[in-house]
Amino acid sequence: GSARFKKLAAQGALVQRLLWASTGTKNPEYSDVKYVEALIGPETVNTVPVETLNAYRDHGVPKASLEKDVAEAARVLKRLPELGISIDKVTQQLEDEGVTKFNQPFDKLMETLAQRSPRI
Repeated sequence: GSARFKKLAAQGALVQRLLWASTGTKNPEYSDVKYVEALIGPETVNTVPVETLNAYRDHGVPKASLEKDVAEAARVLKRLPELGISIDKVTQQLEDEGVTKFNQPFDKLMETLAQRSPRI
């Protein structure tokens, strides 16, 4: 880490962790632990549905894999424009969809709270 962070760590600061959210497998043709296993790495946290957690407990392989094949991933990303794929557009679409999926339950919660307690 940086000199600044080392100073902060000496005062008790912790490294910020990357959160992988809702990484259950939606496609039934994929392994039910595909994303959990692929996203294991240092300083990360993963939230998963109960079914995925149980599957991982049953047959998941606990090994750091997040940084595996980084060079191959870089090659794939570099080729995307050749295939007519804009990584910026794809990531923006995924971000928008993710925000919507998290905002809808939050909005519903706030609506329910407002209905049950006019003082909130």
